[in-house]
Amino acid sequence: MPHNDLTNRVRALNERYRHHSATSVLQHALSDPEAGKLALVSSFGAESVVLLHMVSVLQRDTPVIFIDTEMLFTETLVYQQELSERLGLSDLRILHASQYSLKAADPGNDLHLKDPDACCTLRKTLPLQAALHSFDGWITGRKRYQGSTRAELEFFELEAGTHRIKVNPLAHWAPEDMRTYMEENRLPRHPLVSRGYPSIGCMPCTTAVKPGEDPRAGRWRDSEKTECGIHFANGKMVRKGVNA
Repeated sequence: MPHNDLTNRVRALNERYRHHSATSVLQHALSDPEAGKLALVSSFGAESVVLLHMVSVLQRDTPVIFIDTEMLFTETLVYQQELSERLGLSDLRILHASQYSLKAADPGNDLHLKDPDACCTLRKTLPLQAALHSFDGWITGRKRYQGSTRAELEFFELEAGTHRIKVNPLAHWAPEDMRTYMEENRLPRHPLVSRGYPSIGCMPCTTAVKPGEDPRAGRWRDSEKTECGIHFANGKMVRKGVNA
């Protein structure tokens, strides 16, 4: 589909569902032909359970993509298995970088120390992009309160450099909305949250956060890096939605 047509489609979707709730946006996205064939991409991280639960209630056979970088916390892997079973997710797709790619680009398993951006590209971005080729778009758990780079996030956006749509049902939610949803639905939290990890990525690049710090302060601490790369286009951070 031509880029202008996609841009207009995204603009129309945002206008159509502008005043809808997160659940309603997700429900319509999964059924609206204008949104196309979607997959939920989940890290099974600190807040992932909210969208995963919504999908399990609305359409549990929605493809759920989980990227195992082979550098994740053991707690994340256990949580992923237990949560998938509990929610009855019937189309879970676990991605890995190929062993050939890992041996070629990271033979010493230390690329994260030398070039964290390249490590994220190798272990996350490339496997995800390959998996998304068969979809018209994907669902993310990004929210406006997560930082300045996401402050103007819309429900629907055109993924820069592609012909795919990104759906952000939780874009307008606040931290208290997340907590309330988890409590009301008695959802299990990632075990690292209680140990000071409000944002959880790969083990070598994630540290605990001190009281009063930004929730993402523990990601790539003491560096300028703030995103893993799956929300980048052509190596640059995607800061705004399509209507920006």
